[in-house]
Parts: sequence; structure tokens; C-alpha cells
Amino acid sequence: MNDFPKAVAIKEEGPREGFQIEKAQISTHDKVRLIDALSQTGLQQIVVCSFVNPKVVPQMADADEICQRITRQPGVKYTGVWLNEKGLDRAKGTGVLDITGSITLTASATFLQKNQNSSFEHNQAEASRIAANFAASQIPVRNVNVASAFGCNFDGDIPLERVLSLIDAGLRIARENDLHPERISLLDTMGWATPVAIRKTVGAIRERFPDKQIGLHLHDTRGMGIANAYAGLEMGVTSFDACVGGLGGCPFAGNPGAAGNVCTEDLVFMLNEMGIETGIDLDKLIECAQLAEEIVGHPLPGRVKLGRNLDRIRDRVRQAQAVAA
Repeated sequence: MNDFPKAVAIKEEGPREGFQIEKAQISTHDKVRLIDALSQTGLQQIVVCSFVNPKVVPQMADADEICQRITRQPGVKYTGVWLNEKGLDRAKGTGVLDITGSITLTASATFLQKNQNSSFEHNQAEASRIAANFAASQIPVRNVNVASAFGCNFDGDIPLERVLSLIDAGLRIARENDLHPERISLLDTMGWATPVAIRKTVGAIRERFPDKQIGLHLHDTRGMGIANAYAGLEMGVTSFDACVGGLGGCPFAGNPGAAGNVCTEDLVFMLNEMGIETGIDLDKLIECAQLAEEIVGHPLPGRVKLGRNLDRIRDRVRQAQAVAA
């Protein structure tokens, strides 16, 4: 099945998911510098921070300060991540962020315990409480998310039926609170997905929930990020999470080689070459990837920041041919 969308939305996760695993403390100034640079690329959503316990994720201890120091640009949504009602209240309290809700359930019991000190039962109860908070605050809910949807370094392969059951549970929680999510997002939190698994899982979701859009949050731990994104595009996926430069990785994934989300500029390059619209300036995004690498002080895995934008090489070839003619 090839059902390529005409346009794709990309949510930039670099300043949040990208930075959280870095061992050396990154200054608030540098975090804001990257966010402000990303704001100039045409990205329509940037996740700027997470509101979590700073003892657990020290890199996000300055979340509130980041929000106050960014320079908002028209047409860009600035969002944050939270795992519970306390985090949601902090995000709302900034008065800066674009607060949109999601109902997130996790498919791995062990990862849920390590990441949130939670169980399946508590996870769904917390999701219900947060959904009620969204409804009471008139916060729109766009997504039902399933984390660790393809596999877990602690629990192994995740059964497809469990993923579908969690989607059912998330949609039920939404209905109970008169919320109307239009998208189902699958989070490959530990980088287990392959193109075969993407096609199988997305195909099953499209069959059971034909009225929902589908999004993918892909990690590149085993180099499958771009291949998985392509498989998702074949199945009509219309939104992706990505990290500029290939920043990041999950510090709770139980794998010292954990990688960040699929690299933003690599994904945009592929989409450009496929004729799929993103609204993103690839050259400016490459500059952001170079800035991110400068900030973290070590090489990042993105390839297009090294290989460059083919359109610029095409321009140079055409100019040389015109002179020769």
C-alpha cells in the first residue's frame, strides 16, 4: 500500500527530548538560543521543555525559566511535556506555552515503573484525572498516545492487541470527558520498530480506527528511523516527532546506546525529495543542527548537516553549466 500524504506536520523535540539525556549541564541561554533559531525555520511546533522532577531529569530543572526567555514567533506553537497533574499545572502556570492535551498510556509495565513509578492501573487512572483537568480547563485534546508501542528493552516485544486495547482505553477516557482527539500517535520509545512492524501496526490501526489520523514518534537507536518514517508515509502517516541533529535519547530506556528521535533535517530532506510539503526551510534547519552540535560539544548523528542540501548542489551545478554554455 502506497498512500503518501501531500503534506506532513513535524513536531520538533530537540530542546526537550534531545537535551534531556546530555550529561553535561546545558545553560538556559543555550537552550533558548536553539529554540529561537528553530523558530525561524518554518517549524510549526517546538517542544521546549518538560515539567518533571529535576532530581530525576536535572537537565529540565530550568523549564519555567526557558518558557519566560524564549522569543515567540507568529505561527509557531510552543509546547511542553508533563507526566502528571502537577506538571500540567506548572505548564499552565507559565502563561507562555500553547497548552494542548493528549491522553498517553504506556504498553510496557516495566518501563512504566522505571519512567513514571507507575503501573498500568495507575497510568490509566492518572490519564483519566488529567483528561478531566483538560475538560475543566477547556484544553483541547488532539492525541491518544501509546508509549513503548513496538517493543521494550525490559519486557520484549509488545503484542499488537495490547496496543489496540490501550488505544481503545484512551479513546474511552476521552469520551468520558467529552474530549475529541483526532490523532493516534505511536511512540517507539526504545527504538524497536522496523518497517515491517510499522506497516503491520499502522495498518491494524487504520482498519480499526479509520476516522483517526496517525502520528509516529520514532527513535533511531538501531538506524531504522528514516526507514520507519518512510514505511509510515506509505501507510498515510501525517505527523512525525523529530530531533534536530538527531539529538537525544531516553535516559530510562535501559540501553546506553539509546538514540534520539529521527533526525529532523534528514527527515525534511527525504520529504522534500518526495515532493511532500513541510513548510520548513532545510538550509536554516541545517544551521540549527550545527548550532545544536556546538551547544552539546560532541558530534551528532544527523547526516544531512554533513552531506548538505541537494538543492544547493543542484544550484551550483546549474550555474556552472550556464557559465560553460
